[in-house]
Amino acid sequence: MLKRQQVLADFGDVALRSDDLDGVLNEACRLVGEALGTGRAKVLEIEHEEQSLWVRAGVGWSPGIVGHLRLPMSEHSSETFAIEAAKPVITQDIGKEERFDVPPFMKEAGVVALANVPIFLPGGRPYGLLQVDDVRPRDFDDEDTQFLRTYATILGPVIDRLLLARALRTTEERFRLTVEAALDYAILISDPEDRITDWLPGAAAVFGWTAEEAIGQPSAIIFTPEDRENGQDRWEVETARKEGVAPNVRWHLRKDGKRVFIEGSTRALRGPNGALLGFLKVGQDVTERRRSEERLRENAARLEVLVGELQHRSRNLLGVVASVASKTLGEDGAAAAYQARLKALSRAQGLLSEFGSDTADIGALVQAELAAHVEVKPPKVLVSGPEVHLTSRQVQNFTLALHELTTNAVKYGALRDGTGQLAINWEVSRSEKGRRLALTWIESGVHLEPGQVTRRGYGRDLIERGLSYALRGRTEYVLGADGVRCRIELPIT
Repeated sequence: MLKRQQVLADFGDVALRSDDLDGVLNEACRLVGEALGTGRAKVLEIEHEEQSLWVRAGVGWSPGIVGHLRLPMSEHSSETFAIEAAKPVITQDIGKEERFDVPPFMKEAGVVALANVPIFLPGGRPYGLLQVDDVRPRDFDDEDTQFLRTYATILGPVIDRLLLARALRTTEERFRLTVEAALDYAILISDPEDRITDWLPGAAAVFGWTAEEAIGQPSAIIFTPEDRENGQDRWEVETARKEGVAPNVRWHLRKDGKRVFIEGSTRALRGPNGALLGFLKVGQDVTERRRSEERLRENAARLEVLVGELQHRSRNLLGVVASVASKTLGEDGAAAAYQARLKALSRAQGLLSEFGSDTADIGALVQAELAAHVEVKPPKVLVSGPEVHLTSRQVQNFTLALHELTTNAVKYGALRDGTGQLAINWEVSRSEKGRRLALTWIESGVHLEPGQVTRRGYGRDLIERGLSYALRGRTEYVLGADGVRCRIELPIT
């Protein structure tokens, strides 16, 4: 009895001193075999996915067994029965065993008697079993059985602790490798006074200081002089102290004086009692992306200025051309029509400038053209449609078409004497070939003379032929007795 108590004590010492699961299990087998005088024992671990038992540790067995052999969890095996029934199984002589099948390798090894004791982890989770074998017939008595049950009860929590420790080591190692490989992520830890205590490889790669140079320094060394002067470094840790986390998105300083743009955060680290332990600072070096964005913004601003200047000059040039035309051609109808078209193009250029890009909204184009000729108020004129932007090339041609339709409506159609109605509607459709804009211009309540119905001029030719050629559009133009019906379709981006 005293010897077995000593075995339990010795195993407890081994379990406390070692984190090696295989070493602890092999020592457990050696001690239990010695305590029961068999010199042979093993631990079998359940492999749930394979539904097998792996001989993980053992003493007294040939090298090809321990660490290699796997037994199927057969319903007729004593091992499976012991685990499922959660109680020991004793076989005094396998030659007389009729309840269970005995694995062939045990017969070949000369095993005669055996005792199986299940091992459970905390929470009742089955881990496997402890098996003691003897090459002689043996009646494992109640004292033997209780000792083995006690031994297995101690084994369960020990195994659980070692499995958790191994999983933690694996997780820590993966984290360490991940952190060391992420050299564009600066990671550092500071104490409650914000002095650097840990300086990981990513921080060294991003900021240039080695761990020996950085540890012990205030984390303010990575802040720019202007941020230190305005207290940005203190604001960051104080915010993290109060709120748990603070953003860290700004330019920082390297050891060589160059600047890097960091996107990250500062988090407060606290112990179980809530006491502040320090700060964790994690940030990614996005300097190249930041500089590219700044260059894009600068280029976009320059382009916007250039486009605005070009459009301004275009309007001025159109004004000069209109003035020259007026002086040259006089005041007859042809000159007036020519000047009106130039003014329509000038209005289009003005809208392009107003939108600040090389596109303009079709609704603004329609309203501008109508406003230049008539007072647009429902129900005389109904305008509806979604926001759709046309390119500068489309704007110029489309504006001329709108101008011709509007001019015609003012002279002969729905906008002439206040009795007609005009409905302008547009919509966007989608197909495999892309998006298309469809605008309909419908006049009603108009009384045209027979000669007006058959007339054909520049405006109609522009709509029916010019748009098809210039914008790959498709048009339908019908001049009926009650006014114009026109449909314009063209591809848009």
